[in-house]
Amino acid sequence: MANPSISQPNARTIPLDELVTQVHRGRVRIPDFQRVYRWQWEDVRNLFDSIVKGYPIGNLLLWQRKAEATQVKLGALDLDAPEFAEGWWVVDGQQRLISLANAVHDRAAYDDRFALAYDLRNNTFCKPPQIEDGYIVPLAVLFDLSRLIQWFVKEHPEAQDKLAVASDVTKRLRQFSVPLYIVEQEDEAVLRDIFDRMNNYGKRLSRAEVFTALHLEQDHSVESNSGFGWIAEEIDKTFGFGRLDDDTVLRAVLARRGGDVTRDIRLEFSNSTAQGRDFASEAQGAMYRNGKEAIARAVAFLQDHVHVPHFAFLPYRYLLVVLARFFAHFPDPNMRNRDLLRRWFWRAAMLGPNVLGSWTPTMRALATRIVAGDENGSVQRLLAAPMDRDLPPPPLKEFRTNKAGSRVILCALWSLGPCSFVTGKRYLHKDLIEQLGSGSTLASVVGRIIRREPEGYQQWAANRFFTLEAEPPIPSIALKPEERAEVLASHALDEGLLSKLSREEVTNFLQGRTQLIEAAAGAFLSRMAETGFEDTPPLDSLDLDDDGERDDAVA
Repeated sequence: MANPSISQPNARTIPLDELVTQVHRGRVRIPDFQRVYRWQWEDVRNLFDSIVKGYPIGNLLLWQRKAEATQVKLGALDLDAPEFAEGWWVVDGQQRLISLANAVHDRAAYDDRFALAYDLRNNTFCKPPQIEDGYIVPLAVLFDLSRLIQWFVKEHPEAQDKLAVASDVTKRLRQFSVPLYIVEQEDEAVLRDIFDRMNNYGKRLSRAEVFTALHLEQDHSVESNSGFGWIAEEIDKTFGFGRLDDDTVLRAVLARRGGDVTRDIRLEFSNSTAQGRDFASEAQGAMYRNGKEAIARAVAFLQDHVHVPHFAFLPYRYLLVVLARFFAHFPDPNMRNRDLLRRWFWRAAMLGPNVLGSWTPTMRALATRIVAGDENGSVQRLLAAPMDRDLPPPPLKEFRTNKAGSRVILCALWSLGPCSFVTGKRYLHKDLIEQLGSGSTLASVVGRIIRREPEGYQQWAANRFFTLEAEPPIPSIALKPEERAEVLASHALDEGLLSKLSREEVTNFLQGRTQLIEAAAGAFLSRMAETGFEDTPPLDSLDLDDDGERDDAVA
């Protein structure tokens, strides 16, 4: 057996500005066995904060081999990469490299994951302000000394007293030495082994990442516009629904092809299991494209019919998975079935997944109730026990934006059409997604009315309201008279509660608003779940003829 060992890697350090230049030139490539980019804004901020403070950020391990001319996508950057005889393929350090290259590039500044600026007043990294501030410098400007000088001399002379501080930060960034190991090894299997061993000591791969690694090379026709990350980006771009996590996308894609979403993903394209799959003959690239279409129809249904405007409002992610399977098989369902499906969604959201054990068996059980070619039967099976139980009310005294019950309450409050206490105008969906971006939490759009709640009231929904302003305003009594009633009602408030607030009757205010929120949530859920109605299928599915009467009439 051949010895799989490698020669000692070439160890060196490289200034950050040179490393970033190599990435922007297209020399750095991502091998197919790498995981997708997973970092969020806070991770990127911490990385640059460590660099400025001189903290170590870890080694990079690169595999040097030929790199063909191609289009390279790194984070938010699309690069026209020429051929390199000695390309650098990332074995370890992908998250850091993509973060470094994107955060200092103008073209990535729009992406919430990489949008960074440096606050010269507080000497810290922050998100770029909506209105330009001479003391808050975009990172792309800070990283380029000539642009930085122009920023102070020509554009913001009022901040020139901070030029020396900013120049020092620029120097620390550009000259920061990054430890680099370069491996020269022709056998890709050895590199995969290195990658596997290194990642076994870090974060475990997600199921979506494992699926991609297992099946990436089985279908050589798979285009670049495929994969779970691509689906998530396309859904967000099209609907402003936020970025779905890759594992939810994977489950939705799997559910489309078979109700048991917990099946062995290693056998997904095996001939031995294909017979039991829906859409069994489709190629892998088609699986991604058609999966995206099914998820897109499910998201459109959520926004237009179910009143879930954004992924962050979704009470349980598995509900989207089940809907994706339904819309994969029934892309244009009967309007009656749409209404029934809306009822099912809200009943399932209120009952929670534990009625069938936990969310995994619940997702599997509900997905398998959807049978190809049987639209009416599929809907009726979804509505069957235990979804016909009486619904519990949403908890109003245990509010957290990441809790399913609280998200139900927020869906109800959003349905009121909340208005700005600053402008009096109703918040629009575009305003919401501008504030939320691709995030999966509503914390940034939910403010507190009372800054410090009394003991025992800290988790009450009554102290929360929608606000899309940068600085959440406390509801003011200084509204124009013609706007007062509409604006207050849009937040489940009234004049009496506002009076209690102005007199600092805090507990009375919270108790009174709890009653209004309870009424608003109850009315919303009554409209959405319609538990008092018969769940009969569409009329055209019913046999309305009575054979006996028909025969008598003929006789």
